Order: sequence, then structure tokens, then C-alpha cells
Amino acid sequence: MPPITQSTPVIMWFRQDLRLADNPALNHAASLGKPVLPIFILDEVSPECRAMGAAQKWWLHHSLVSLSDDLKRLGVPLTLLRGAATDVIDALCQETGADSICWNRRYGAGEQAVDATIKSTFRGTAKSFGGHLLHEPSLVRTGTDMPYRVYTPFWKKFCAMGPPRQPVSAPKTLTPCVTLPTGDALDDWKLLPRKPDWSPSLAQAWTPGEAGAHQRRNAFLADNLRAYDTARDLPGPDRTSRLSPHLRFGEISPYQLWHDAFDTRHTAEGKAREIWAKELVWREFAYHLLQEYPHLDESNFNGKFDTFPWQSNPQALSAWQKGQTGYPIIDAGMRQLYQTGWMHNRVRMIVGSFLVKHLLIDWREGEKWFWDTLVDGDPASNPAQWQWVAGTGADAAPYFRIFNPIMQAQKFDTDGSYIHKYVPELKNLPAQHLPAPWEAPESVLRQAGVELGKTYPKPIVDHKQARARALEALNQSKDAIAP
Repeated sequence: MPPITQSTPVIMWFRQDLRLADNPALNHAASLGKPVLPIFILDEVSPECRAMGAAQKWWLHHSLVSLSDDLKRLGVPLTLLRGAATDVIDALCQETGADSICWNRRYGAGEQAVDATIKSTFRGTAKSFGGHLLHEPSLVRTGTDMPYRVYTPFWKKFCAMGPPRQPVSAPKTLTPCVTLPTGDALDDWKLLPRKPDWSPSLAQAWTPGEAGAHQRRNAFLADNLRAYDTARDLPGPDRTSRLSPHLRFGEISPYQLWHDAFDTRHTAEGKAREIWAKELVWREFAYHLLQEYPHLDESNFNGKFDTFPWQSNPQALSAWQKGQTGYPIIDAGMRQLYQTGWMHNRVRMIVGSFLVKHLLIDWREGEKWFWDTLVDGDPASNPAQWQWVAGTGADAAPYFRIFNPIMQAQKFDTDGSYIHKYVPELKNLPAQHLPAPWEAPESVLRQAGVELGKTYPKPIVDHKQARARALEALNQSKDAIAP
């Protein structure tokens, strides 16, 4: 263990950066030659900050366990504190005499307001660093110094700025404090579900923490990057990276993943590398939008949709949430979400379109459900993607684009492996009938043990009628919505 000194500590405030490697704030704290006091604050009090959903809380619990173990190996414990961050930091400084604090930046308006308050009232040195994004939002601007609203020019500007910095290694050791403040026990935070405990399937699917992130990263680079451009849309084999929750909690650095994309040691064609890099920058784009439009989860980015006639339909919303719509690709996606806390990105688009266009239910209802059930519920990507699907957002899908769930299943789940996995009621139904079981011959349904309306629901809406209704609603609003 490193020698203990009597100097005042530097507070290392972990937030969305639960890792040791390529953590600029942690490296700065280590460089000061002072005792380092790592802390994490659970702030469910400050009204400016959005509380985590249930699945995120499950992930956070296990990620903090992992981070705590990693810090112990460097010689320091992680102190857990709870309350309004401004009050917690003030009390902590009075208790420890700390005159230095550092953190990596956050981009929600409420979070930034909290950070600004602490910087303005802190009696010592407060320093923030960029560790969550490849380029700060203040740097990626149009020629007239405005934020980008369309992705393609954003991507071009991003690339013109040159490659992001190289990632840096984790500190090899940290100096502990002589005395530690009184912290909380993690179990007292009750982040894990109890009655009922719906998390065992999440634990089977995921390994939260920095080590789990790098296991996932290495597996992706070894097996799936080479086919990323052609296979990323297929939910059955699922050859995506599945790194989104690790990125959301900062267990892995986007700098590490960016440079992975262009590391020639990994066998992949140029197209696959570019598509993977563009996915990382799409995440950046969402955060840059959040920076400029802080109410992205509450308000239409395109205010022309404020008068759109969304419908209140609790029964249909519940059927969608439970995966009981009668459309197998929709139900498979929603059940995958509930069972694993995650959903394949192609299917996210399909189920999102179904909610807002087939059912005409406000996109905010879907965003809230995803926020509560996704382990990668991200404050920028989640609302930005929902607004993209709804047609209300930046660079959004045209409002008249309506995903056909039948054709989407035919195209992207050709062998039916995805539907068979998550909709076991249809496990004996031949693949060619899975996209639209109600069109299968009665003899085929009977042989497969499927009785529509009993063993599997009939469609809650007719696709053609729902499409026509959506287009009519959009047509009535077109004068307001049209550019």
C-alpha cells in the first residue's frame, strides 16, 4: 500500500465514468501527489437531475461493486454518499478539509447546473475534464457557430477535426486518505429489485463493470466487427457490440472504441469500420443535441408537432409494454427488453414506429418505458432516438415513414430465430408464417399448437387500417409539420 500522508485530499467524483482506464479526472487526481478520495453520490433529490430507471439502478449497483473492487486494488476505497450533490460536496469538504475536486463532464442541463453551482461555491480548486464524449459540444459547430441539426454534416465536421486523442492508461496506484468520511453501505441504497426480483435474467445477460466492458469489447473485435456493416441489422444472430450500457455508465471510454475501429490488428473491411465509427458519432450527435436542447425527453425538438393529435389508449399501451400486440416481431422485441434490459437496435426502431404510428401514442410514453426498462437508458440517446422514430426530432425519419412490422420481420428475421426465442408460444410455427400468424392456414396453426386469441393474441390493430389512420392524422397536421 502507498505511504499515507497528512495533506488534504483531492476528491475524485465519479459519475458517468465508472472506470479506471482513460479517465482524465482520475489521472489528474493521481498526478497531484495528494491523497485521493474517490466518491460516488446518489442524487435523487436535486429536481434538476433525472432519476434513473429500475434497470439502470440494477446496473449501477453492480458497476459500483466492480469499481470499488478495482479501486481497492489501487489502494483506496470508494466512498458512497447520498443526497443533493451540492450539499454532499459542501459537507464532505468541511469534514475532510479537501481543497481540490475533479470530475468528468456531464451534459444534461440539470447536471451542468449542479456542477456550475459547485464550481462557483467551492472554496478550493474544482476542475472538470472531457471523458464522456470524443469532442466537446462547444467545438463541433457550423460555420455560423450554431449546433448541427442534421447528422451527415455533423459527421463530416467531426471527421474534419481530426482523430480524437489517444486513450491513456489507468493510474498504477493512488495515495489513500489518513481518515475517511462516513459513507453509506451500497445495499442500503436498495438499487436492486426485491419483490419481485426480476433481475436474474439480466445477470445472465450482462457483466456490469470495467472488466465486463472489456470482455464484451474484445469479443466484438474478435468476432463481430468484421461483419458489422452487413449483420448489425439482424436481431437473431445479434452481431452488434452490445457495449451501449457500458458506454452509458462510462465503464469503457469512447476514445478506446474509436481507435479500435481503425486498429488494423482487428480484421475488418473499411466499410465495417466506418459504420461502427458512425454509430459512435451518432451517440455524440445525441449528446450535442441534449446540450443545446435540454428538454429533449419532454418536448418535441420540432415544435410544429406540439399540436399533433396523439391518442390516449392505456389498453394498447399496456399490450405494447407487455409484448402482447399480436405482431410477433413487436412482441419479441418488447419481451427481450423486459427479460434482458436491452433490445436490438433494429427492433427498437420497429417497436417505436409501431407505438407512435400504428397506435398513435405519444413518443414520450415509449421514451419513459424504455428509460425505466433499459440498462443502457441514456439521457441523450434514448430521447433522441425516440424523437427520430416519431419524426419530431433532429434529422428525423420523415413523419410519413411507417415501418411495416410484417415486412420488417420478413426481411430481418428470415429464419424466425429471434421471434422463436422470445415468443415461445409460436416456437412450432414455421418461419414463413411468423411475421403474420393470422394469415397462416388454420391447419398450420392447429399443428403448431397456436390458437389465436387464446395461446397468442390476435393483432390489436390492423396494419393497413392503422397505417391509413396515421397518414390521415399526419395529413391533417401537414401544414403545421411541413418544413
